[in-house]
Amino acid sequence: MTIHPTAIVDDGAQIGDATRIWHWVHVSGGARIGRGCSLGQNVYVGNRVTIGDNVKIQNNVSVYDDVTLEDDVFCGPSMVFTNVYNPRAAVPRRDEYRQTVIRRGATLGANCTIVCGVEIGENAFVGAGSVINRDVPAFALMVGVPARQIGWMSAFGEKLDLPLAGEGEVHCPNDGSLYRLSGSRLERMS
Repeated sequence: MTIHPTAIVDDGAQIGDATRIWHWVHVSGGARIGRGCSLGQNVYVGNRVTIGDNVKIQNNVSVYDDVTLEDDVFCGPSMVFTNVYNPRAAVPRRDEYRQTVIRRGATLGANCTIVCGVEIGENAFVGAGSVINRDVPAFALMVGVPARQIGWMSAFGEKLDLPLAGEGEVHCPNDGSLYRLSGSRLERMS
């Protein structure tokens, strides 16, 4: 584990082996961070946060309470999580935090916003600057404000030549893995 001298890691935080914590990071005492992660400059991690193994969090990202990042998630620079749906400075809402779950292998592009209470599916890909305000299926390619699905992405990060819904099969152009579309659900078969 590597912790830069300017970082603050509160007592009680659990941090896995080979995790790197860079300049001006603050990890709260209740946080659980897995092995082989990288927390870039100016990252904040709240108390009720779980981060899996091999997660990359780029500069200027705050991971607030009740956010879960599974293994191999990528959080692009300056992307945003929220944890209260209707915040007001004068109205305490700590008991209204909504759980947000980012499944294994998902990519959250630079400057995107994830509105609390959603689940982003395994290996989904959220384009830079997009706003996610509803659940995202596994392998979905999402862009826009609010985000809409415009395609499918392989686990390798290649766009797949499939319709948004229907039936079909395709191999990832990079690693050859087979993907099968059934209705509006995509599965990796091999």
